[in-house]
Amino acid sequence: MKKILNDLYQHKKLSKSQAKKILLEIATSRYNEAHLASFMTVFMMRPITVDELSGFREALLELAIKVDLSEYNTIDIVGTGGDGKDTFNISTLTSFIVAGTGQKVAKHGNYSVSSKSGSSDMLQSFGYEFTNDESILKSHLEKANICFLHAPEFHPAMKAVGPTRKALALKTFFNMLGPLVNPSSPQNLLLGTFNLEIARLYHYILQDEKSNYGIIHALDGYDEISLTSEFKLFTKSGEELIHPEDIGQKRILQTDIYGGDSVTTAAKIFKNIIEGKGTKAQNNVVLTNAAFALKIIDVNKTFDEALSLAKDSLFGGKASQCLHQLITNC
Repeated sequence: MKKILNDLYQHKKLSKSQAKKILLEIATSRYNEAHLASFMTVFMMRPITVDELSGFREALLELAIKVDLSEYNTIDIVGTGGDGKDTFNISTLTSFIVAGTGQKVAKHGNYSVSSKSGSSDMLQSFGYEFTNDESILKSHLEKANICFLHAPEFHPAMKAVGPTRKALALKTFFNMLGPLVNPSSPQNLLLGTFNLEIARLYHYILQDEKSNYGIIHALDGYDEISLTSEFKLFTKSGEELIHPEDIGQKRILQTDIYGGDSVTTAAKIFKNIIEGKGTKAQNNVVLTNAAFALKIIDVNKTFDEALSLAKDSLFGGKASQCLHQLITNC
């Protein structure tokens, strides 16, 4: 690792095969915490390349505990995190709203590293027990239309670097990797990134693959559609800039989507919204994200049609029922 670090400090880049090899070695806990922290820090100081990100991704997918959910035509709705905005759990709420419309969601997630509450923190606070048992995950999809894949249960490398990431408490390239390494390989993806450069890297990597995808980056730094500014959307059809007004939405303030200063507070906000008691701003954000997710699954749907389905899920109690069924498995 010393030679690798010296090369990187001299502004050298890793080839795809080098990046893959290093991550495979990281998964075996070959390197000490100081070396790991130094290695992760490099990619916070300069942009990661397509080859580096692709190599890291290949290693994680090669090592992953795979689950076959292909019969369900699933979607994953997940952001990189690391945007430093401390929002409520928008992508997780969006996932339950989409599940409430009858679509199957294979949500990939993890504990928060740089914010107060990640998707894993949230579901664990509700009593959900993580599993990588395929039969249980399929049961969740059948009963709740959603299953949850807690990243450390499927990715040995993520488990190996967990303590270092937690100690750093900063976004690292693992934040960039998370949305790209769902071990069930969903057919549909709505991904959010904390910067535009990462969105373009994702677009470059995914455009030749079979999955339908949408990649979101809000221009004021959110890794989801925040309605606080215009946002970029990348799909197989190309790239477009969308203003909230273009889809009939009003802009909101950043304070409108603040997620609180603890998991407990975030959980209260989450429950309030999923029970249909959120503020207009909170509701509009999750409904808009859900509508775009539904459009990824079915490109022929108009935004208004997708939004109507999302509203019926949230305000008709279907999203809340999906959460209840996931947690109780009944």
